[in-house]
Amino acid sequence: MRILHTADWHFGRQLEGRDRRAEQAAFVDELCRIADEREVHLVLVAGDVYDSVNPPAWAEELFYEALERLSAGGRRGVVVIAGNHDQPERVRAAAPLASKHGIVLLGLPKEAPLLSGPEASPERVRIVDGGPSWLELAVPDVDHHAVVLALPYPSESRLKELLSETFTPEQMQLAFSERIQTLFADLAGRFRGDTVNLVMSHLFVMGGKETESERPIQIGGALTVSPDAFPPQAHYVALGHLHRLQKLGERPLIRYSGSPLAYSFSEAGQSKAVVLVEIVPGGEVQEEIVYLQSGKPLARWKATEGIAQVERWLEEGRDAGTWIDLELHVSDVIDPAEFQRLRKLSDDFVSIRRVVVQGEREQEREEARTELAELQPDQLFRRFFERRRGAQPDERLVDLFLRLLAEESGEEETG
Repeated sequence: MRILHTADWHFGRQLEGRDRRAEQAAFVDELCRIADEREVHLVLVAGDVYDSVNPPAWAEELFYEALERLSAGGRRGVVVIAGNHDQPERVRAAAPLASKHGIVLLGLPKEAPLLSGPEASPERVRIVDGGPSWLELAVPDVDHHAVVLALPYPSESRLKELLSETFTPEQMQLAFSERIQTLFADLAGRFRGDTVNLVMSHLFVMGGKETESERPIQIGGALTVSPDAFPPQAHYVALGHLHRLQKLGERPLIRYSGSPLAYSFSEAGQSKAVVLVEIVPGGEVQEEIVYLQSGKPLARWKATEGIAQVERWLEEGRDAGTWIDLELHVSDVIDPAEFQRLRKLSDDFVSIRRVVVQGEREQEREEARTELAELQPDQLFRRFFERRRGAQPDERLVDLFLRLLAEESGEEETG
């Protein structure tokens, strides 16, 4: 069975006010093309479909279009879980309709999939069994089933709804990671030797590398999960939440697919991808990273030579077709008209930050001011006298200056 793992679509998200709709639509086109060309049997979408609990209408339309195309008329399985950005009820709202096309939508940890009826055709994906947070599905042209432990984002409140029925209050006080491990250990009883055994969730796993574009879901590590929490019987663990492509374990194979687009400049230079795995019960997992081309990359420019350097880079075609965060070093305030001209040089400038740096003369003046501030009064008088008279003052004159200075200071203190 060939499984395609993706996550963190964040439909509706912008980049510092820049619309990403065209890029997100292009990603859907590319994802569907990959699924068709690689003859994928099952697609796992591990949360954060949307960027907010109230996404724009076009984002919902794009999501449903993606589901319809990925399902290939019910011949390919699709399992979607809600992430911490999603409103669970919104993600699962279309579940009754989606299930007729082999699409499973789960919003909360306690939810169970809708099962296929006896009239379901073997030429289409069938959900043959399932319960809270697990399902078994059959895919056309594959002689083995997949068992998926699907745990949508398990916040403390959402997890409590599922665990409070079977766990004592004392057990509920255990560490979050231990509760997740116990939950998966119980669900892993659904795994069999003749099935492809999969886990998918939206979690922060210890050892994962963050970026600035994820909304934190843990406070002081309270909602952090150990890689050991996942059942060793699983062939593959498909995770969402972290936007960087990364592997966190070999047996089972634990992966974050990362986001399909870079959503902050902390992700500049990262390659975006989806993960393709091929699994046969009892065999080794074959893994392939499929890099994406649809999203515009992000780049950071640091122009230490001012606007002329920026103009030169643009003429050279540096980072063409890339969203750019520009740090511009200048020695003085830029004229507003000149700044507007700079902005119009490229539509790819997302932000321009001006950094005022000291020129050589200003730096020399600052050094001189610092040096003078460190001199004693008699040293300052000697320097002043020498500059005015061209010679050093005698000691009697210096002593007279210091006495006058002391008398003046005394009058100010008693005045």
